Amino acid sequence: MGKKKDKQTKRHGRKQDFDSKAVVRVLNTILEMELAGVVRYTHYSLMVYGYNRIPIVNWLRAQATEAMAHATQAGEWITHLGEHPSLAIGPLLETHDHDIGNILRESLEHESATLELYRELHDLTAGRSVMLEEYSRAMILAEEQHCGEVDKMLRSPGETRSVHD
Repeated sequence: MGKKKDKQTKRHGRKQDFDSKAVVRVLNTILEMELAGVVRYTHYSLMVYGYNRIPIVNWLRAQATEAMAHATQAGEWITHLGEHPSLAIGPLLETHDHDIGNILRESLEHESATLELYRELHDLTAGRSVMLEEYSRAMILAEEQHCGEVDKMLRSPGETRSVHD
């Protein structure tokens, strides 16, 4: 008990092969972005009106729940690495334009930014940490699927081309 373990270089008796400070920085940014997603999707769900309100509100609230789960996962990884999760929240842009198309475009922009953070995490951990590489891969999969669904929702009926083309 005489020597204190270096939490930056040792974890479970093995030397870490990744930059834990950079990984925790990215994980904290992910946590902040996912928490912003909770607020954003909850707000959007309150601002939907019209004939299709119920299914859209349900979808938006499901996205808020998913963002909370993703924030919790990121926070758990931060504490797993022996660090402190951020209490900050990511950017919350309010355009005050609550047309469903605009809500979805804002959502896609937010999700794309979060996806880039998961890709950055993957770049930092690929081949260096199986657990964090697999976590980042699973989150990239989930975020890419989500972005694809929002892209489809933004298309006009019968349109097969991505809104990004």
